Parts: sequence; structure tokens; C-alpha cells
Amino acid sequence: MNKRKATTLKEIAKKLDISISTASRALNNHPDISDATKEKVQQLAEKLHYSPNLFAQGFRTQRSHILGVIVPNIAHYFTSTILKGILKEAETKGYKVIVSESNNNENKQSEMLRTMSQFGVDGILLALSRKTTSVDSILNTLDTVPLVLFDKVSHKIPCTQVVVDEEIAAFNAIEHLINTGKKRIAIIKETENSFNSEKRFAGYLRALKEHNIEVDKKIILSTEDVSLYKGRMMTNILLSLKERPDAIFAITDTAAIGAIKALHKYNIKIPEEIAVVGFSNSIHATIIQPSLTTVDQPGEKIGKTAVMYLIKEIESNKNEITTKTVTVKTHLIVRDSSFKV
Repeated sequence: MNKRKATTLKEIAKKLDISISTASRALNNHPDISDATKEKVQQLAEKLHYSPNLFAQGFRTQRSHILGVIVPNIAHYFTSTILKGILKEAETKGYKVIVSESNNNENKQSEMLRTMSQFGVDGILLALSRKTTSVDSILNTLDTVPLVLFDKVSHKIPCTQVVVDEEIAAFNAIEHLINTGKKRIAIIKETENSFNSEKRFAGYLRALKEHNIEVDKKIILSTEDVSLYKGRMMTNILLSLKERPDAIFAITDTAAIGAIKALHKYNIKIPEEIAVVGFSNSIHATIIQPSLTTVDQPGEKIGKTAVMYLIKEIESNKNEITTKTVTVKTHLIVRDSSFKV
């Protein structure tokens, strides 16, 4: 029975009667190596299916050129757009990427942080699990590996954090509804342990205050999972009120689409009777009828920005933890669910 055996750099060097360092530099296109030698080494490496061991290289150079990425849910549309930006920017800068998901489980998040560190990644990009209560494992990781938070962040962690202008975006969404004549605007948000939700809620409250609209707690609804199902369920609660809202702002597109489905069930005209606004400009925003007014979050830009700041910290060689908040701007896309000409 034949056994698997990986070709080593030493074997390539021996076959060509050159030193291992010359073979290595030839494969890395080093300017000190002649074109003829480079061609010989690269052709033999291809013929023997040579693949460099990145972890071994990292051990020698103290740099693996690998970034670790941990997200709550890879399948989430907005997350996929961020990952696209991360992969593009990392490739441009000569880095590989390892992606894992926490499934919104704090223990798994801590486990993945340890695993990434053990793999010898140069830095970690992290979007926090929704149920993160302790940041100890993150602070411990920060002591040894550069780490940048993105999208799902926390003020408890002293590092670079890349976010969108959550509060301003929500303020603009509510002000848009007010400008179309809506006065009784409900909100469907996450429970209070969500950084993103609380920022959006703050924007909601500020818009009502600036336009002298009284806050009614009966139309402020919170749920742990701001999903399509919860959007429908929360809307059913709003429709059961003696004084119904004339608009609904959901902090996710999925919940907003759930709201639209609930309104359809009761033949409520959108936006004439009740307008709906979501957040994230998901792929489904233009498929649902009426099309959904929503805040567009530039996921790719967030991903690219996060990589840019992480690599800057990695390559600074200062071993200093950088603490700053980088804000990426959003904009409101007005569609039929809130406005008709």
C-alpha cells in the first residue's frame, strides 16, 4: 500500500543541487535569485506537487500571514457581504483567512479564540456572539494576538472596533417616517444586551424627541431573536392594540419582512395605513412586496476596513493594543413600504 508523503523543500533543493534557502527564495520570487533558477525550482515544485507548510513558515519567521475570522453565523446575508470584503482585502495584502462561526454561543467563541491563537494566526477579526456576557477570553487573546472587533462589538473591550453609524442610521429612518406624516412609530428591537440594537434604539428615541413625539412603551417591543417569525409575532401584538401604530421600524430586514407578511394577512395597506422600515438592505428587501425601505449597510467596506486596521496593527511591530472606533457610513434606501408617489 502506498503511503502519502508530502514533498519537502529539502528534497527540491537536493534534486537541483542548491541550498534550501536558495530554493525557498526562488519560490518566493526573491530578486537576488536568477530567473533561470527560479524557473527550475518552480517547475520542479509544480511537478512534485510541493505545497509550503504555512505553519512551519510562521514558526521560522514569527509571521504566518494568516488571519482568523470568527462570526456568529456564516449563513447570515449581511455577514456574507462582510466576509467577501475581508477575503478580498486579505488577498490583496498577501494574507490567507481561516473563518469559523460561534453560532452565537459564548463558549464556542472562547474555544475558537484559543484555537486561532494556537494555530499561530497573525491576528483575529471577531464579531461578538449575541450572548456574550464575559469578555475575559477576548481580553486574554488581546494580550497575545492583535484583535479587531467588527459589526457586533462591545465598549468593554479595548481594541480597534469597526462599526456602522447605527444611531444616526436609525435616526434618519425614523425621521423619514415622520416626514411622510407618521406619528405613532413602533420599534421591534433586540433585548438590551445587544450593542447594535441599543444604538438603533437610541436613534429611534432621539428622532422622536427632536420632533416632539411622545414615547409610548406599548409600541416598543423587544425579542431575543429578531427573526422573520418574531417580526410577524411582534406585529400581531401591535395590531391587537386599541391604538395601532402607523409605522413599524424593525432593526433587521428579516423582522421587517415578517411585519409585512403579518400586515398582508390582515389586508392592511402598506404604507398608507402602516409603513415599514428595516435595517441592512438584505437580498430579500426588493423581493418582498411592497419593496422594503431599509438602511443600507456597506458590508464589503466594513470587511475591508477591518482587515486594513488589523494588518496595520500586525505590521507595526510595536506590540501595542490600539483602541479606536472606526465608523462606516450608511444610507437609507427609500422604497414602497414607506413612501408612494
